[in-house]
Amino acid sequence: MSYFFLDGYESMETYNPGEQPHDRPYIKLNANESSYPPSPAILEALTSVQINSLAYYEDPYNIKLREAIGEIYGFPKEQIFVGNGADEVIAFIMMSFFREGFPIASNDITYDFYRTYAQTFHLKYRKIPVKADFSTDVDALVECGCDVIIANPNNPTGKAISCADVERIVKKNEKRLVIVDEAYVDFGGETALSLVDKYPNIIVVRTYSKSRNMAGARIGFCVANQDIIDDMRNVKFCVSPFNLNTLSQVIGIAAIKDTKYYDECIKEVIETRSYFESELLRMGFEIVPTVTNFCFFKASGIIPAELLTERLKEHGILVRYFGFEPRTKDYVRVTIGRRAEMEIVVRNMKAIIEEYQAEKVSNARRAAS
Repeated sequence: MSYFFLDGYESMETYNPGEQPHDRPYIKLNANESSYPPSPAILEALTSVQINSLAYYEDPYNIKLREAIGEIYGFPKEQIFVGNGADEVIAFIMMSFFREGFPIASNDITYDFYRTYAQTFHLKYRKIPVKADFSTDVDALVECGCDVIIANPNNPTGKAISCADVERIVKKNEKRLVIVDEAYVDFGGETALSLVDKYPNIIVVRTYSKSRNMAGARIGFCVANQDIIDDMRNVKFCVSPFNLNTLSQVIGIAAIKDTKYYDECIKEVIETRSYFESELLRMGFEIVPTVTNFCFFKASGIIPAELLTERLKEHGILVRYFGFEPRTKDYVRVTIGRRAEMEIVVRNMKAIIEEYQAEKVSNARRAAS
């Protein structure tokens, strides 16, 4: 490290995103992206005029994009903040409302970037253990006595809590902030957006990366009361006024307005998820019921989870193994791709399991002889 690197970062554990190899073509199901293309409407939106406009700075107030998002979700633009992905939106929340030493609580098994943020901003990160079935301990979060950030539905477990449970956490103390990351809510979860105008201490964060099929565009937003949004905008203008480029704003508007295409993609993902879950059960795996665009299932007892992950990669399929946490070391997370992709995954999993079982028999015979 350099001489100038801050001491406070020396021991920080960085966030490890899903593997991104480029040595061969893969069916990429390890990062909860989407196999579906973005809305065709974005191609129509990208005119030569828009391309030529790259010579100039974009609108730092993101007015048209915020208006378009607000029209879809029923909020004025004054209650919408947009950023370069939901991760940046959360970063601006941290910069705006947290100072060094502040405590913030979250599930102990969740999106690991929350821990990274807490370390980066020198917060006290409190891990609230999830229950044995991976569900959120709502009572513990209600009584934790500090600010809260939760993914709902949760990642990597796929578990969700109701809007009523979110409200219990929010209304316990209106002097603490509750951040609800709804990256996966469109696939069957229950949104907490109805609480925004009811309570001054909730921020609901959304992303284009999952249900809008636009992870590479880096568009995220949050909805909160106007005072919170004003505070965040003021901080943004002190740090990164031009944080969302011109093309992202243009395609973000087109995508959010194409509700028909969005509904079609969601429907296909849910149907394909049901198919894949059924196949997992037929193969003998224990699944964690989910309302997301991924499946989280226990592989041990059929085949070691790490081995399944490795062999799927050998077959050109990337999935996610969570061996760093003792309670998830037997589990694998698989993003739901298109139906044809998931059929390939099923065929390969069956072949891998059959091969593994044959190896076990062969090894047992050799050991006995």
